[in-house]
Amino acid sequence: MDPTNAAHSRVQGEVVYLYAFDIAYEMSREPLRELLGQPVAQFSVDISRRGPRNLLFHQPQMVRLPPQERRGPFGSLRIETTIKILPVGAISISFRLPFVVDRLEQLVEYHDLQFNNGSLNDEARTLAERVRQDLKAHILRPVDQLAEEEAYTVFCLNSPVCGEAGTPLRAELWLEHNRRMVASILTQEKSEGLSRQEAVESTSRSLSYYEDDLVVIDWDAALLIDQPKDFDETLHILELANVQLAELEAYDRVLDSALERSYRDLGSTPMRRRADVLRDLRELRIDMARFNDELSNITKFFGDWHLARVYEAVAARFHLSDWHRAVSDKLKTLDELHQLLKSDQSNRWMMILEVTIVLLFIIDLAILFTGAGH
Repeated sequence: MDPTNAAHSRVQGEVVYLYAFDIAYEMSREPLRELLGQPVAQFSVDISRRGPRNLLFHQPQMVRLPPQERRGPFGSLRIETTIKILPVGAISISFRLPFVVDRLEQLVEYHDLQFNNGSLNDEARTLAERVRQDLKAHILRPVDQLAEEEAYTVFCLNSPVCGEAGTPLRAELWLEHNRRMVASILTQEKSEGLSRQEAVESTSRSLSYYEDDLVVIDWDAALLIDQPKDFDETLHILELANVQLAELEAYDRVLDSALERSYRDLGSTPMRRRADVLRDLRELRIDMARFNDELSNITKFFGDWHLARVYEAVAARFHLSDWHRAVSDKLKTLDELHQLLKSDQSNRWMMILEVTIVLLFIIDLAILFTGAGH
């Protein structure tokens, strides 16, 4: 291959690392002005594809931190950091790292990014803790300790992509020629060891709108081909789905804890404590209803048909419907416990009333006989 074709065949783009953290029950409705010493702005994105006039697109508050230089396995790295604050009590941290590689398989090494003084995962958790501390005045019922982050990696390639001869290819045709290598990147495996079945499965959820754009979605990572100026709209959808997954996991843990506590309290606590259990269940049901509304609100972008398809694909990969179903089933169990306690409470009051009526009747008879004796 001559030097000109070799230059054209190099792969350019950026790797975007998404980290979602649940930090509180919910956010205050007051707009933020500053976070970590940086001004807070409203997220906005220009939709590049045809859609209805009135698009429903969630625009969270966000802050961009100054770029930082790091030393890694690929030499000096320039990392751009963005933090989005969502009303469901979650934050999403994204790190963007530009790259130029000679071969596509080199991107596998970008999965677990290590620095000379730590890892990107460690830096994400440290930054999330700083944000949590800085947002103390704006969050309601913060978590005691950050749970495990929900991480997702997106490999963004500048279009048009080229074949071995250095000539531009249609994105879908490029995927057919490089399916095994794309599967290797998404699964963080060596391409030689992957079976054809796994290669097909990992790349089965692919979507394209124009001939030069493509998004391939897998469980742990995605590959995006587009113009660099159009990366943001698809990245935002993937980011919101990642936040939804983190929040569903967090509330699933809350429900597990509530159910375990309820079963224990119902079996061992005295009757006077059941009123407290009933109150806790009632508050939790209200919290879950509010959470469900908030979680649904952040994905109001279905006015854009292509982005809606992207969301449906990533929601299927993340099994969001299964998570919703699991949370709904546990809420149903809590509702049944609530109804059981209410029924038990009503029966106790009815018994108290009946005993009271009988006592009043006995007292009345006693007074009557005492008066007749006199």
